[in-house]
Amino acid sequence: MRTSPYPALIVIDQQKGIDHPKLGPRNNPNAQTQILDMLAVWRENDWPVYHVRHRSQSPDSVFWPDQLGYEFKPEFKPKADEMVITKGVPCAFCGSSLQQSLEESGFDTLVVVGAATHNSVEASARTAGNLGFNVLVVEDACYTFDKADFFGVVRSADEVHAMSLANLQGEYATVVNSSALLTKLLAEEPASAV
Repeated sequence: MRTSPYPALIVIDQQKGIDHPKLGPRNNPNAQTQILDMLAVWRENDWPVYHVRHRSQSPDSVFWPDQLGYEFKPEFKPKADEMVITKGVPCAFCGSSLQQSLEESGFDTLVVVGAATHNSVEASARTAGNLGFNVLVVEDACYTFDKADFFGVVRSADEVHAMSLANLQGEYATVVNSSALLTKLLAEEPASAV
């Protein structure tokens, strides 16, 4: 199988529903700006972009398909040549064509951004790592929400985010910063940049 010198950008769940107030307080208020900056770099360099959207099975979900929350946010609307992957569970690889598309195109390095860090980002990055992809999770281009732990203690979005990144780092993925990653990608030959 040929290997692409360019990393594929995986943008997760940037749909209108992700901003619904019922999801609660979130961290990384500038994460969506960071994602858009990265998306612009990928588009300028004609690198591969995959947009992942969630299609919920629950009518009360912010991602239920029969309401506006299911739609991509206008600033994240995919271009005609960008792949759209629809998932019904947190993991972008389950029940979708993502793995097949990446492998057929020769993409072995994935840059993962989006929401929510502890949910779809972590689930997708774990699976990608287990499948043998080189996974880079961009910590300042992901975000999540306050969540109660198993014992009922409410953890802040910052705590949930940090723990999720810790779960991934070194085991399933490498956690990186957007600025450092973009500097490296743009300064080096693609094959040696990641």
